Amino acid sequence: MPDIVWEAPFCAEGSSCFRLGTDADGNGYIAVAGQEENPLTDSLEALRTLITDIKAGKADHLL
Repeated sequence: MPDIVWEAPFCAEGSSCFRLGTDADGNGYIAVAGQEENPLTDSLEALRTLITDIKAGKADHLL
């Protein structure tokens, strides 16, 4: 497992807490807080696109 630098957990009201992380190779990680050993992994660009799209409302239909 690469050395991942995790950000502080992001917790919304009444839902799970998620953590974002990065490594020295330019990969981005998303994990449920407390389950960092099983992260979703992709490039930083893919992580940036995911977050930008969520902020733009492209995932609102999932709520």
